[in-house]
Amino acid sequence: MSNTLIYKYPKIFKLENGKKLRNLEIAYQTYGKLNSDKSNVIWVCHALTANADVFDWWKGLFGNKALFNPDEHFIVCANILGSHYGTTSPLSVNPINGLPYYLSFPEFTIRDLSALHQLLAQHLGITKINALLGSSLGGQQALEWALAGQTEIEHLVLIATNAVHSSWGIAFNESQRLAIAADRTFFANKPDGGQKGLIAARSLALLSYRTYDAYAETQVESNNDKLRDFRAASYQSYQGEKLIKRFNAYSYWYLTRAMDSHNVGRGRKSVTDALQHIKAKTLVVGIENDFLFPLTEQEFLAKHIPGAELSVIKCAYGHDGFLIETDKLTKIVGNFLKENSNNRILKLQHIA
Repeated sequence: MSNTLIYKYPKIFKLENGKKLRNLEIAYQTYGKLNSDKSNVIWVCHALTANADVFDWWKGLFGNKALFNPDEHFIVCANILGSHYGTTSPLSVNPINGLPYYLSFPEFTIRDLSALHQLLAQHLGITKINALLGSSLGGQQALEWALAGQTEIEHLVLIATNAVHSSWGIAFNESQRLAIAADRTFFANKPDGGQKGLIAARSLALLSYRTYDAYAETQVESNNDKLRDFRAASYQSYQGEKLIKRFNAYSYWYLTRAMDSHNVGRGRKSVTDALQHIKAKTLVVGIENDFLFPLTEQEFLAKHIPGAELSVIKCAYGHDGFLIETDKLTKIVGNFLKENSNNRILKLQHIA
């Protein structure tokens, strides 16, 4: 297992909105070794509240004996701007006044998250990536990175994500922020500010991550006479309490705003035209009953990214399926990479 490393960017980082960050730090982890021709890089863009330890939160797809393992690959996962896990965030110290930023932290976008990945790649001497993977908010980052065109990306794997964050998704995020803002401690500017609001926000989020069938399967009552203390209610509270032990309301607030900003058409000719410029061999994976990122959004990506393949996972758990159905993902992604590798070998043989 790799330890978290910190890259201290020596220059001023300019955000998409023109604001600037000094003393930028990027937390990241690597696994395995870079081979001689630097062709074995696997880069992971993580989702909303995850961290750089991809071996921990994406077990099954990543691990010592998994599809993506340190014996064959050089695996990189970087913590995103604004997150709780080591990269510069609202809890970091503002070098101008020596105090934590909290709500004075500048707003940022998905493109800014992608730009940080690119800075780290340059620092690590990585100019080409064998496979760039991202799911949910991570998929939005991966998509923007591919559109930036500054790194050679051979394979792009986009899972349960979209080209533009939907009005539906924005409404869910705003509802969560309203819950956080209803907790007056959020405006007290202290590390544990807004915790009760974050518990409520997490409860709202779970309803978008899961499905009716998932709750019916895992939270059903066996006692017909019960009047209170239902399993589903306890589960919502438990998940909220679990989150506040590892995350903070300020990071959550800013990251949901960043997700709302996602639109590959911004500053470009159009959304569809932007997608046409992706050069990587692309696999788009959708989850059949994803309530938050419905399958129509992945179908749209696959339709407009040149040569893209679309695979659909059947899963009762909705959006969270990308974390749960790792066996299915391993088969889908593994076959995609194998087929493209075989096609490349055949082309090289034909040229020879």
